[in-house]
Amino acid sequence: MLDATTRSGGTATVTPRTAATELAVATAAGRVAPTGFAARTTRVLLSPWSRLSLLVALLAAAATAVLMFQPQELLTDGWPPQLGGAAAAIAYAVAYGVCTVAFVPRPLLNLAAGALFGSQLGLAAALAGTVLGAGISFCLGRALGQEALRPLLRGKWLKAADGQLSRHGFRSMLAVRLFPGVPFAAANYCAAVSRMGLLPFLLATGLGSIPNTAAYVVAGARASTPTSPAFLIALACIALPGLAGVVVAWRKRHRLRGD
Repeated sequence: MLDATTRSGGTATVTPRTAATELAVATAAGRVAPTGFAARTTRVLLSPWSRLSLLVALLAAAATAVLMFQPQELLTDGWPPQLGGAAAAIAYAVAYGVCTVAFVPRPLLNLAAGALFGSQLGLAAALAGTVLGAGISFCLGRALGQEALRPLLRGKWLKAADGQLSRHGFRSMLAVRLFPGVPFAAANYCAAVSRMGLLPFLLATGLGSIPNTAAYVVAGARASTPTSPAFLIALACIALPGLAGVVVAWRKRHRLRGD
């Protein structure tokens, strides 16, 4: 058997096969960790804080667009006459989702859904828009903000909220949606920064948003008859969960503080 190297005059001679293997390893290592201006620029652009800055810029641009186009005028001007029926409801659901990402208050959008489409179709459009907007916010926050924001979770309240969402994501988010009090956008981005999964988040959002959304949609649909039983029941359904949420939060405050 011949060895991989032979010694001649005390000098080691490397076989061509060994040299080719070392050259391939060196080339592969060079591909994994490229150097130069382009590589440094790529690392900076893909760094956590660069992605977080991009998220902030996108949200600021969306909020500015909402202020410029003023979608709340739908409440007074009505839906464009070119759209009607299911097509209008689908278009409204998409617009609803985009508006929630831009921090437009959901109660206003729910009232508009009821006023434009009635109780049933308006509720379907509002729920679809709610889930769509929550999903967009969650994906943006997870992709662009999670890596930069997780190291900042140092306060007791932040750690407690992160622990609840990470360990008991579905039921925690369901409770948040059922009992109003936490802003919609804030809940979306808190869930995105946590380790909660996307599917439990969407399911909890869809199910938990039904009661409150239905109350606002019915109130918007019956706003022309404020003394009707349906309108009064809708108002009660809006007020009572909010009051219940305040009571529950007050009783559980020691758990949030980590005592």
